[in-house]
Amino acid sequence: MTIADVPAGLAAAADASLRWHAGGPFNLLQTLGTLMRGNGDPAFAAAPDGLWMAFTTPCGPATLRLTVAGDPREPAVDIQAWGPGSEEAVAGAPRLLGSGDDWSAFDHPEFHSTLPRMVVEARRRNLALRLPATGRMVDSLVPTILEQKVTVIEARRGYRYLMYRYGAPAPAAGSSAPAGLRLQPTPEQWLRIPSWEWHKAGVGPQRSATVMRALRSAVALERLAALPATEAAAGMQTIPGIGVWTTAEVVQRTHGCPDSIAVGDYHLAAYVGAALTGRRTDDAGMLRLLAPWQGHRQRVVRMIGLSGFRKPTFGPRMTIQDHRRH
Repeated sequence: MTIADVPAGLAAAADASLRWHAGGPFNLLQTLGTLMRGNGDPAFAAAPDGLWMAFTTPCGPATLRLTVAGDPREPAVDIQAWGPGSEEAVAGAPRLLGSGDDWSAFDHPEFHSTLPRMVVEARRRNLALRLPATGRMVDSLVPTILEQKVTVIEARRGYRYLMYRYGAPAPAAGSSAPAGLRLQPTPEQWLRIPSWEWHKAGVGPQRSATVMRALRSAVALERLAALPATEAAAGMQTIPGIGVWTTAEVVQRTHGCPDSIAVGDYHLAAYVGAALTGRRTDDAGMLRLLAPWQGHRQRVVRMIGLSGFRKPTFGPRMTIQDHRRH
């Protein structure tokens, strides 16, 4: 998709706009895909006229359209925004797209000499990947809490239910933007969701209570975006129910953290162990294996994921539970 494919009238109708030059290879969907809670995430829409997303800024809600433009060898992203938060959304878009993500140390030949061949080869094939940084703590934290100790299918089903039930239509949805694009509930709206609606969404009381505890400190939470990732993670962990897995998943998205590892993940340690040694391992074993690449451990994990490696499947799968039946 290039800007030539976007109707001129639609681009001109935006409340704010910017062209960001990537300065090197860039893949829009690969970069932002980690922010989406599955293909059915109501806050995102992939359309013929670009990738759309909606969120709330301190100045108000915004709809953002991102479209790859210019020469493929020197790509740029055309950014248009609608809504009261459009100026702020456009101003933050370069960071969202990974402008602050520096791979130079990882890509140094001396560092590459320490990496497994599969990681080096995966990086060679994926130079267009950037680690995005949203700077929006609540937007990342709530769906991550919903994913605690349940299957991805279960968590995303509940998230979609709550988004459609309590989220709001995005600015320009149904006119300039896709009709189904929605904003996440604000902290105040999340806090007003009654217990029976969490139940209908399949969200157990432990997870819903954690969301409530966290969002009673929403203003303080958003301030963590200005701190380094390790300090932001420590700040979140002062809230009961939020541990190292949750904070790692959050700062990967909010800060573009290149090192955070989701210790406690149901599959990750076994996957990393199988990829690097041919044998499953536990969290402690995974951290020992990744220790030589401290500072870039998330980059290594991402490259393993992009290498095409698949862990042999054996043993029990996590059971999908339906709390709505109880």
